[in-house]
Amino acid sequence: NYYIRVKIDFRLFKFCQNNVLTIFFKKFMKIILIFLINILLITGVSAASEIKVFEFTEVELSELEVRKVRGADNKTNYSIGSNENGNFLKATADNAASGLGKELKIDLNKTPFINITWKVEKDLSGIKEDTKKGHDFAARVFVIKKTGATPLSNRAINYVFSSNNEIGFNSPSPYTKKSIDSVLSTTKNNLNEWVTVKVNVKEDFKKFHNLDVNELDGLAIMSDTDNSKMKSIAYFQNIYFSAD
Repeated sequence: NYYIRVKIDFRLFKFCQNNVLTIFFKKFMKIILIFLINILLITGVSAASEIKVFEFTEVELSELEVRKVRGADNKTNYSIGSNENGNFLKATADNAASGLGKELKIDLNKTPFINITWKVEKDLSGIKEDTKKGHDFAARVFVIKKTGATPLSNRAINYVFSSNNEIGFNSPSPYTKKSIDSVLSTTKNNLNEWVTVKVNVKEDFKKFHNLDVNELDGLAIMSDTDNSKMKSIAYFQNIYFSAD
């Protein structure tokens, strides 16, 4: 009887122990699962709230559409480099003008802010940037909205690193009022220094074009000196759209 009782007690103990371990294991796995789901959600939200436009790799550079400005004597030379913050694009324009374009859709209701890190090593001091003879910029980023059947009907905002005007200055392009030049950085404050800027593109389309734009259709980078016949050297890095 004693043996039977001990055996029964031992089996009961094992049963209880297994139950406790099973309950603990289930709760532990539930906690791990919740943790992993939260990580995935956070990562997903972060990825959705930031849209990188350029990778600035040799492969990407070879695939980007190069557009030479009509009448320009030369093309801008673009090359890839890197520093402690990652890859960058170097643009050297010597009496030259050509841009790098990318067609892409950006939902401005979700990610209205464009973020640009750039630097101007050699600027274009002394030119009048709001005139045809001086309409050159060492660094500029176009955001484009298609509003018609031809490229000439498109509306654009030209975010520029000015060599002569103050931050906040804006004016229509002397070639077309459908493109607005808006100064985000200036070598009067930062020459040969990396600068990061951020601006609300959706609000700017309303401000400059009186358009309620929900989606962008393209973006382009350009360094140009074809009007002034001068030489500029600039760098672009880490261009992306964000929720805030």
